[in-house]
Amino acid sequence: MTKIQELTDKRKSAWETAKAFLESKRDDSGIVSEEDTATYRKMEAGVENLTAQIEILENQEKRDRMMRTVSRSPILTDPAEGLPAGTGRASSAYERAFWDAMRIKGKAVTDDLTVGTDPSGGYLVPDEFERTLVQALHEHDIMRQLCRVIRTSSGDLKIPVVASEGTASWVEEAAEIPTGDDTFGQVILSAHKLATMIKVSDELLADSVFDIESYIAQAFAGRIGAKEEEAFLVGDGAGKPTGIFAATGGAQLGVTTASTTAITLDELMDLFYSLKSPYRRKASFLLHDATVKAIRKLKDANGQYLWQPSVKEATPDSILGRPLVTSTYVPEIAAGKKTIAFGDFSYFWIADREGRVFKKLVELFASTGQIGFLATQRVDAKLILPEAVKVLVMKS
Repeated sequence: MTKIQELTDKRKSAWETAKAFLESKRDDSGIVSEEDTATYRKMEAGVENLTAQIEILENQEKRDRMMRTVSRSPILTDPAEGLPAGTGRASSAYERAFWDAMRIKGKAVTDDLTVGTDPSGGYLVPDEFERTLVQALHEHDIMRQLCRVIRTSSGDLKIPVVASEGTASWVEEAAEIPTGDDTFGQVILSAHKLATMIKVSDELLADSVFDIESYIAQAFAGRIGAKEEEAFLVGDGAGKPTGIFAATGGAQLGVTTASTTAITLDELMDLFYSLKSPYRRKASFLLHDATVKAIRKLKDANGQYLWQPSVKEATPDSILGRPLVTSTYVPEIAAGKKTIAFGDFSYFWIADREGRVFKKLVELFASTGQIGFLATQRVDAKLILPEAVKVLVMKS
């Protein structure tokens, strides 16, 4: 048995024990004493701690698998004897020249780098390293795990979507058949610029043991990934992507609560069934951890808790039988806020503009013995079919 499965079993047992304890301490009117409530809170905190430990181990396993992945095929023969070599940013020559330019202070630009020169003055990262960056972003940004990611080369991407569907009609023999064509609208994905600056000391760069590739990949993914996830959820489309919870251009309204501070089981049921059946098959709930805590004590008509912790390794927790995903950027419960999204997030498209750019800033931090690395990427995202995701809104 793996450690993750062991902790998962332990969490399930702890949760069942906590529920049984709470039920056993209710008096005839259903009230639990203050002392027993405090004890239950401690038991609940233990379950949450186990959940955090499981997530840590699962993330470690993901990174271990990533590190074990062979990124290049071994060269078993002399390239001069017919082995095809990569071209452009995929070539080993470009990759060597790129990292030489990044690592060595005042390194002259070689002819190999001209194929990846960006008009803004930086260098496009080698293809192999770009795949590493994207994989690291996937680990840091929950939306990249849920949504559809596409790559564009340049310009706006125009996506035709059905605005209204045609219908069939019953007609008499030899009668004219009415037209029922679909009408189409358009969703445009452009490219918003997202940037971060990383500083590295001269001594570290001069140290051949220092793995600059891994350092930049993790720093880039951590900073860019967090900002991406925030925009993909609550971005207003002004110089940034339009998020799922955006007031305009986001998901459709599913249900509005009767309270400004609480969510009921009936309202979650209404949200669930506000989504059309075809979308429910692949749907997930997306909400803040604080909202999860608020609904964990809700029960159905049979007295069963609505929230069900996963009992299987690498399987997410669920609500109403559908997976539950959390993000710190989803709005918390408050008057007028959209707090839960439920839907098929594959209809939220993330468009990566091909070619992430790095610039080396030698003089800017020379007085402190550091070199700056400016990393930029261009990305946009939109929900291309609003009816595929519904949100629960708190009463104003």
